Amino acid sequence: MMDAQNRSYCCGRWLLYCIAALSGTSVCTAAIGDSGDLVSGQWSSYGGNSDETHYSALSDINTETIARLKLAWWADIPGVVLATSVPLEVDGRVYFATGYSVVRAVDAATGQLLWTYDPGVAQAAGRKLRASWGVRGLTFWQGKLYVGTADGRLIAIDAKGGKPVWSVETTARGDARIINGAPLVFRGKVMIGHTGDYDLLRHYVSTYDAETGKLLWRFFTVPGNPKGGFENSAMTMAAKTWSGAWWKFGGGAGVWNAMTYDPEFNRVYIGTGNGIPIDQKIRSPQGGDNLFVSSIIALNADNGRYVWHYQTNPGDTWDYDAVEDLELAHLEIRGTLHRVLMQASKNGFFYVLDRDTGKLLAADKFAKATWASRIDLNSGRPVETREARFQQGDVTLWPWPHGAHGVEPMAFSPASGLVYIPTTNLPATFSDRGLDLKAWKPKDILPNMDMGINFSVQHPGNTPLNVGVSSLLAWDPSRQQARWRVELPGIWNGGVLATAGGLVFQGRCDGRFVAYDADTGKELWSFDAHVGILGAPITFRVGGRQFVSLMAGFGGVPAAFGPLWDARAEPRRLLTFTIDGAARLPAAVASQKIVPVLDPDFQDNQAAEARGAAAWYDHGCFFCHGISAAAGGQAPDLRASGVILSSDTFRAVVRGGAFLAAGMPGFGEIQDRDLDDLRQYLRSQAAILSRGKVPNVGTLTVH
Repeated sequence: MMDAQNRSYCCGRWLLYCIAALSGTSVCTAAIGDSGDLVSGQWSSYGGNSDETHYSALSDINTETIARLKLAWWADIPGVVLATSVPLEVDGRVYFATGYSVVRAVDAATGQLLWTYDPGVAQAAGRKLRASWGVRGLTFWQGKLYVGTADGRLIAIDAKGGKPVWSVETTARGDARIINGAPLVFRGKVMIGHTGDYDLLRHYVSTYDAETGKLLWRFFTVPGNPKGGFENSAMTMAAKTWSGAWWKFGGGAGVWNAMTYDPEFNRVYIGTGNGIPIDQKIRSPQGGDNLFVSSIIALNADNGRYVWHYQTNPGDTWDYDAVEDLELAHLEIRGTLHRVLMQASKNGFFYVLDRDTGKLLAADKFAKATWASRIDLNSGRPVETREARFQQGDVTLWPWPHGAHGVEPMAFSPASGLVYIPTTNLPATFSDRGLDLKAWKPKDILPNMDMGINFSVQHPGNTPLNVGVSSLLAWDPSRQQARWRVELPGIWNGGVLATAGGLVFQGRCDGRFVAYDADTGKELWSFDAHVGILGAPITFRVGGRQFVSLMAGFGGVPAAFGPLWDARAEPRRLLTFTIDGAARLPAAVASQKIVPVLDPDFQDNQAAEARGAAAWYDHGCFFCHGISAAAGGQAPDLRASGVILSSDTFRAVVRGGAFLAAGMPGFGEIQDRDLDDLRQYLRSQAAILSRGKVPNVGTLTVH
């Protein structure tokens, strides 16, 4: 039960929404402090407020003044790093994390650097660096910042001086769990989950005392070995939905993005990832729903006890995670006002749940989705199409495994009543043809790309600008229909910010930062950032002026579909704007053309090149250095690297970890022949480029 203070606050807030609904107006909230007070004009959590809606009630920058929005200041980020995270602003300071959890503080009005904290992740993470690009954000509470690391630490940092206050290990020694999302802070507690798709793991979320780092409670998302007993009744219930020896595979269901605190019910909501292995026929051969894979779970915030769940994909077998952001609102659905939770899921459906009970209120397709015809509102279950589980062989389905909506956050505006979703429409071909489902074992490498399924993405074109179709979608969650849509370049574009000024902001993969009219989708303003943008913007007020700030940089999975940006040449910057700003960016890099290295001793060897290509995908090299070795901005394009000209240098970097400080992990287990084959493959790709030919980097096949 809630204490009297929170119960009084929640009832009052609910009454405000009821009055608003009856009067036909909207109620807008600013960031909500731990005691229920409104913290106006700041951005202290990943989603900006307790509802995690990426919405701000600030309106000085609006449809009338947007033409005067100019760059106030910018700050370059040194090194080749991932700069796609969401910054924070509290008490006149902007805080942001880049790459491997390096945290910086700058003056919010001027951009002057105040301090830098580097937790030394590259040296600590070891093999985990192979499956990590860094964090997407951090959070703030009562003078402290909280950030996770790729090696599994959760760290509290003094926000004033940049020194660590405490650090805890959230993972078991030697496991493959990685933190890449922002922690969640609520009522003096801080919660974190993990990703670990590339190993056999049973996942959980952990909650710690925000002052001391003491572990308070932990909730596992899938059941363990029955012989050891189950931790609670929720795990007992979940175990009944699995078959076979599922615990030998871990089960999966990582919580690596979506976490939201609800002060009205004193609950936390978490979104879980796919099952492991991905193909259900391996991990649970007699079927079953496999709770709590691909689910939204409500937990008591005080003790972590299970309250309710909703499963978006029972028995998921497509990598359709339910980790996309969970946003809270008050909506009228079919004539009744509800306290709701909303998610634009990876699987192409937009879900609206009643927060009180977890009951499904609405679910319709916001993007092309052919794995299911509809969601049955009575049962809450999807009506899968006959071919969806590829029982008869290869099948092409929408969306692809990276989803119709990924981790780039959407935004909900209570002023317009619309949700603004960065969407992708791209299919994939799924099958388990050629796999020994009964005797399947993963390869002993990390990241392990053998997850028990075959899927391929095949589209024409050689750059991300024409591989797929993406858009910014304005979605009416009450009526479950599109209001407007803006077609965008490439597959991925940045997260979204909505404001009471009637604006929607989004960065794009082509380097433009754009503001749209929230009601119509009309483009009102744009800025050339000179680099692709994937992070979401924030807005805040300092010294009586409203600012808009975002990280500009490209990387992660989108960069694997390069070439688009050159990791060595592209800038990584924190950009901040205000009305009548006077700053100017340096001129853009004149050319991003990749010039391949020429090896006079190179001779074609198709057998070695084929083996090298297989190793390139098996070891996950393509994640950073690109499909067909055509990097798109996350890491240097090796076709232009002198490292591949010398076998000794190549061995020192790949096996010996000579570039570990720059974020390139060592692969000490790779044998000489595999190293030679990898180097042969890279030299062959450089030769192809030097002949004026371009590989079709729009094709990716993973086994």
